[in-house]
Amino acid sequence: QEQLVESGGGSVEAGGSLRLSCAASRYIALRYCMGWFRQVPGKEREKVATISDIGKTTYSDSVKGKFTISKDNRGTTLQMTSLKPEDTATYFCAAGHSCLAFGYFGQGTQVTVSS
Repeated sequence: QEQLVESGGGSVEAGGSLRLSCAASRYIALRYCMGWFRQVPGKEREKVATISDIGKTTYSDSVKGKFTISKDNRGTTLQMTSLKPEDTATYFCAAGHSCLAFGYFGQGTQVTVSS
């Protein structure tokens, strides 16, 4: 079972920034698609951003232009800017053989944006 460990969540005021990090094995970081999901209680999990093994990125419409995903041989990061209260959620790091199917998830980190 591959381990993904998120860090960097917290509370911030609207308009602020946060950087989430996800530690993964070198093999996962280099060979797998990695991504970030978020979930609010009572709602479906939303795919926020993905980065393929060759560095191709995708973003949901809700975060495009605000969030930036990147990765290196230690894992992936999600730089979040211009945060709004609706960005409040638990954020999960994920990894998969394909960016269409993620089989591994971290434990999640809470992001709270106050107005």
